[in-house]
Amino acid sequence: MSALTAALKAYALEIGFDLCGIAPAERLPELAFLQTWIARRYYGTMTWIPRTARVRGNVQEIVPGARSVVMTATVYNTDRPYAAGAAPPGHAIVSRYAWGEDYHRVIGERQDRLIAWMRENAREPFEARPYVDTGPIQERAFAQRAGLGWIGKNTCLINTRLGSWVFLGAIVTTLPLALDAQEPDHCGSCQRCLQACPTGALVEPGVLDARLCLSYLTIEKRGTLAPELRERLGAHVYGCDICQEVCPWNHAPAVSHSPEWQPRPGLEQPSLLDLWRASDAALDALTEGGPMTRAPVASLRRNLAIAIGNSAAHVPCDVLEEPGDPDRPSLDTPGVREAVAWARERLGRAARDTAQPARATSGEGGGV
Repeated sequence: MSALTAALKAYALEIGFDLCGIAPAERLPELAFLQTWIARRYYGTMTWIPRTARVRGNVQEIVPGARSVVMTATVYNTDRPYAAGAAPPGHAIVSRYAWGEDYHRVIGERQDRLIAWMRENAREPFEARPYVDTGPIQERAFAQRAGLGWIGKNTCLINTRLGSWVFLGAIVTTLPLALDAQEPDHCGSCQRCLQACPTGALVEPGVLDARLCLSYLTIEKRGTLAPELRERLGAHVYGCDICQEVCPWNHAPAVSHSPEWQPRPGLEQPSLLDLWRASDAALDALTEGGPMTRAPVASLRRNLAIAIGNSAAHVPCDVLEEPGDPDRPSLDTPGVREAVAWARERLGRAARDTAQPARATSGEGGGV
């Protein structure tokens, strides 16, 4: 390893990154599968993916003459007890990556510091362009090649020491740096993530049909959700962590005490009832400055209605008012109206099913 590369990695850890590795700025073989994935239309409504497919397949399209890709990983897992199966009844499930501050901003600021250091210490001029889940680069493929971990069967990057609760960042640069060795796959015969996915979105090891993924459905999908998928959302209102929670490599994952990733007020096991009764402005304020701004209020309101419908009467049915609240105009959008009608019917059916045994017992007792 060159002295510059070693010093670069040391500085990356000093400013808050947990891992740093170097990948070649090449057409990696792993990048080619994107064309097959697109042909299967697994991208759903995320049409920007096929539109930028050519660039995504060749990092030289991003920075002509690029020699290296500096990959970083940052742990965002906190010490809060949380799991989809352990959420208290009547509470919403928010993917843990969305609890804290906007990772695009936090990681982006650290990348700017890293690039500034590179300019001060490199002996030659160079170009560099940073990305944090914001551009046409397949970060996981380069992170795997940079030795930060391997791409698991759940499509997440997994590190043997840290687990998979990490944010990835990429800096594509023309600066030649010493390359790292690729991490081998450690999934073995384990199939837990595929078996645990409630919608079967992991159609085969390492292949995700986004159209079925709870993260896609609750964040990217606008309008209405297919009736056959609503029940499978459970209490998820933003994102899903199931395939990571069941991963053996996350049984004792690394924990970050960084204030940026701690749950913001209102996002630590939030009450479905409190979130539903909040005004649209309050929901906007709750998500402002964090990753949850990705989904509009109408989508969040729709997800809340579905989660209430799945709450097995832990949330009273009468909270699902009809549209007309001036503080909650999102109630009058088609996707929310349909979700509310579905939830009311589902809660009503659950209430009837609960009451039937009591009526039967009463009838038998009257004949004695």
